[in-house]
Amino acid sequence: MFEAGQREWRLYIDDMIGFAEKVLSYTEGMNQASFISNNLTYDATLRNIELIGEAATHIPDTIRSENSDIPWRMIVATRNRLIHGYLGVEDDILWSIIVDEIPALLSALRIISANTIR
Repeated sequence: MFEAGQREWRLYIDDMIGFAEKVLSYTEGMNQASFISNNLTYDATLRNIELIGEAATHIPDTIRSENSDIPWRMIVATRNRLIHGYLGVEDDILWSIIVDEIPALLSALRIISANTIR
């Protein structure tokens, strides 16, 4: 069914959920200024957002199409921008991702996970 070393796509959904939960846990109770001033939290959060994007690259096109409410291409593009450091990271955009996009993504991923036969 799967080639050696190939993970099932559902596991990547689980990974994405875990990474999103970490982002929200790390930043809980913070505002943008306290987040930006805490280097450890900033770096850990950035890394988990990168990992969300990396895991998203392993979701098959059929699953992406079935869940078109999730901005898959934007998630992967964000990962690429963060990893390659194109023009740096804008703190306003990063904070918006944390407070607006991650909770919505987490909710959508949990629905996919709950509706997937294991």
